[in-house]
Amino acid sequence: MSVYVGNLSYEVTEDSLNAVFAEYGSVKRVQLPTDRETGHVRGFGFVEMSTDAEETAAIEALDGAEWMGRDLKVNKAKPKEDRGSFGGGRRSNGGRNRY
Repeated sequence: MSVYVGNLSYEVTEDSLNAVFAEYGSVKRVQLPTDRETGHVRGFGFVEMSTDAEETAAIEALDGAEWMGRDLKVNKAKPKEDRGSFGGGRRSNGGRNRY
């Protein structure tokens, strides 16, 4: 399971986020999604730690904490939703136009 970290500064790096979470245990992976067009960090990320206990400790300590001028939003990450092959909404007629 991983941890969702929201309201991040746009100046954040994987290394800086890793360093903050490393205070609460062993960090396995850090992901900072970037905007496709600009390449800039999108303001949120995911951190995967070695154990659930480490993740819980990090969530309890960091949720609502101020870091880099922002109040962090930290919680368990929800599983990624399957949006289908087109990434858009689903139509009841299978995506075909009636006309």
